[in-house]
Amino acid sequence: MATQTLQGALKTGKDKYRSFLHHEDAHNIVWRRGAPPTYDNVNKLFEEGRTKACVCVCCVSVQLEREWAEGSLEEMVQNMMKSWQMELTHKTRTQDFRTMHPEKFKFIVNGREALSAEETVSLGSYNSVLKSSMPDEFKYYKAHEETFDSADDAFRTALPRGFPCEVVAVYSGPPVITFKFRHWGYFEGPFKGHAPTGEMVQLFGVVILKVDELMRAEEVEIYYDPAELFAPLLKAPLISGPNTEQQQQGTASSTSPQKCPFQN
Repeated sequence: MATQTLQGALKTGKDKYRSFLHHEDAHNIVWRRGAPPTYDNVNKLFEEGRTKACVCVCCVSVQLEREWAEGSLEEMVQNMMKSWQMELTHKTRTQDFRTMHPEKFKFIVNGREALSAEETVSLGSYNSVLKSSMPDEFKYYKAHEETFDSADDAFRTALPRGFPCEVVAVYSGPPVITFKFRHWGYFEGPFKGHAPTGEMVQLFGVVILKVDELMRAEEVEIYYDPAELFAPLLKAPLISGPNTEQQQQGTASSTSPQKCPFQN
């Protein structure tokens, strides 16, 4: 019954991975960039680079499939997270969210203090995930010095084809869904003054997701190693030239209309 409810809750429109992107009342939603985003480039990278799905066993062979079976719990969880991350990146009012319970929602990263729905939306996906309690001198990234737009600009520039996400494994179903994920992209633009290398950047993590009877997220708890993200972005030499200082500090005043690559 829970799986059937999840299937019904995650019916998608024009984007086959993200429900509520082209919903019937989308015109009433306040979008961060003024209109619903498009995910064509990110979807292309996702379909080309996904690595994990079901293992099919028969009498003569074992074959690793590149795509979760339609209607499977794994496919539904993957689409659920893509839908939630779409809303978190592109909607500005919690009342417009359909993937989370605005009053009950909590977002916990690596055991830190929980963020409310309003706090998470205000910070945005990057700054919410990359906040750290470490002393400033040890931080890879100072989220408290970034705005939504400066973070968006920094990672969009570094990963211009996007940073898609796949579900690698699902360990338990609703109402407490536990799963492992993989994010990846290609470092093809400068990051904070560091020259691009063209290499793949990827990170893995685990999510514990608590949902209500409508499959809205009440709590998202994520565990991952930020060094997996920053080690490849910071290992290249700094770019010399007149714009280096600006690149290192980021562009806090940026209002670029291009989409954020942390789109899954």
